[in-house]
Amino acid sequence: MPVKMSVREKLDIETVLAHLADAEKRPRLSILYHLSDLGREELLRFQAAWGDLPQERRRWIARNLVDLAEEHFELYYTPIFRWLLGDPDPEVRVQAIEGLWEDEDVSLINPLVRLLREDADEAVRAAAASALGRFVLLGELGEIEAPLAMAVEKALLATIHTPEESVEVRRRAVEAVAYSGEAGIRDVIRNAYYDEDDLMRISAVFAMGRSADRYWRHVVMAELDSEEPAMRFEAARACGELELHEAIPKLAMLAEDEDIEVRQAALWALGRIGGPEARRILLTHIESDVEVIREAAEEALEELTFAEDALRFPVYELHDDNGDEDDMAFWDFMEDDLEDEW
Repeated sequence: MPVKMSVREKLDIETVLAHLADAEKRPRLSILYHLSDLGREELLRFQAAWGDLPQERRRWIARNLVDLAEEHFELYYTPIFRWLLGDPDPEVRVQAIEGLWEDEDVSLINPLVRLLREDADEAVRAAAASALGRFVLLGELGEIEAPLAMAVEKALLATIHTPEESVEVRRRAVEAVAYSGEAGIRDVIRNAYYDEDDLMRISAVFAMGRSADRYWRHVVMAELDSEEPAMRFEAARACGELELHEAIPKLAMLAEDEDIEVRQAALWALGRIGGPEARRILLTHIESDVEVIREAAEEALEELTFAEDALRFPVYELHDDNGDEDDMAFWDFMEDDLEDEW
């Protein structure tokens, strides 16, 4: 939601632009607050002044707008980010894509597809591929029209099947299209997993978790033993995404891994999977001397507790003339099937 500030609180756009254009002074981060929720005329003035700013200043603004938008949900920079998609500087274009991470308006699809297909910069194409993933998900959830979702998937698949494209872009496309339930996505993920490039294989395991397809449970379980920390990290995350209860013993071991990020991923996964054993393991880590591990355990426990509380309030009750026996059979089946300061 856009920030609504009074005239007294919000600086006028000319004052803000003058501050940002002053090469003799380091800009104050707080000045960017006043770029939130620009009106049409204010946005036009911002656009007119943008090209006169030094490149490093433009990059600083774009980068910090993204950070502020992530930290303060009430700040609204979407019109700026939309416009910056066409900036001449690829670093700014990447930041613009990142800044639009919450934008689910389908009018963003065509600009992102165009960047994916035509941008000269690899990092921009990769960022566009990743950003398109949310529209695949929205299509799966029925929140956007099917033809739009299919157009996104078609663009991502075309990228995946373009040998001349870089691994970085193709692997981000694999991760993005993994949300799709369409036939053939398993083959895409499988081919990525058997690719000779290690980064592509890591992305394949990421995609396995994102797919929510338990077909991949044996693969992600096996990769928990990988010699590569990045693969162990993604395998742990995938186990959490797939809610694999059978992975809890291995995740308990990874919670003691030599790699701090792997430990964090294992704790996160335990929180997603839930259950008494996962809770017991998490409780052993909330007194950790390592702050990030302690915080990860606490957050995972909160996730686990929230999920358990939600299950205590069923949306409906099952009624069956065959009595409790059929009810128990149903639940057994379900259990088996599911696994700066201003």
